[in-house]
Amino acid sequence: MTDRKGNIHTALAAAQSEMGKALKQSANPHFRSKYADLGSVMDACLPALNEHGISVIQPIESGETYSVVKTILTHGESDTSIECAVPLMLGKQDMQGLGSAITYARRYGLMAMAGIAPEDDDGNAAAKAAPNKAQQGLQNAWRDSVLDSLPENATPTQKAEAFAEAICKEFTGKGTKALENAWERRKKYIAEFEAKYPHLHDDVTEAFMAAMKANEKQKDDE
Repeated sequence: MTDRKGNIHTALAAAQSEMGKALKQSANPHFRSKYADLGSVMDACLPALNEHGISVIQPIESGETYSVVKTILTHGESDTSIECAVPLMLGKQDMQGLGSAITYARRYGLMAMAGIAPEDDDGNAAAKAAPNKAQQGLQNAWRDSVLDSLPENATPTQKAEAFAEAICKEFTGKGTKALENAWERRKKYIAEFEAKYPHLHDDVTEAFMAAMKANEKQKDDE
């Protein structure tokens, strides 16, 4: 039986010492950990947190400027808790946009509170060689073709939605290696979606995973 004496801080420290292996075991084979979904993050930390008597609560509350998702870690035995708040920044003003924003806020709030660090994708990318001129030219041509389909007064959100739609189309009908290459080519845009338009990041991620699953199913049927 795990010793649960102390408070939320000592219990969390003990739980964090067990989270590394859980995170590696739940890593998605097709994604860097930076893109792990909420389920993967919960799989990574909840068993260790619960084992040390820590529960997770994530209510939605009204803030001064934005509504927020609070992530509260409570240690029942000592009746102590810690919390943080992530604002709900909606990219689209409907229930789908709200749902995506809530999922995004829950994921990042839980990672921050549990101390889970995603793979340093930015650091890894910086260590790689910059794309050559031919590759850069192809990327610029693709960007220009997407923008040409929009009116001149298109808003930043409309442009982001057009890029997301174009990326999702690129995933259609591709094999596993081609899919991974397509993700790599567009990771700059995908990272921007994650930071500014979480509902678009979810759309692109779901399209990628659906294409990957279709490939896996085809292999199983052969």
